[in-house]
Amino acid sequence: MKYILYSFLGGAVVGASIAILFAPAKGEDTRKRIKDLLKKKGIDFTDDEVERLVDQISAQIEQ
Repeated sequence: MKYILYSFLGGAVVGASIAILFAPAKGEDTRKRIKDLLKKKGIDFTDDEVERLVDQISAQIEQ
């Protein structure tokens, strides 16, 4: 049961991150929104980790 919950939360975070990336906002604002979203979900990322996450998501979208 926990696996399903974690999968759902992970999917929600990735989906929200992708939606934020496509929103027309400055990159700095977008990264702050992603970091805030992750923090609300109990995931504490540093600015560098958020930058790497954004780069990874962007690369996967471009494929």
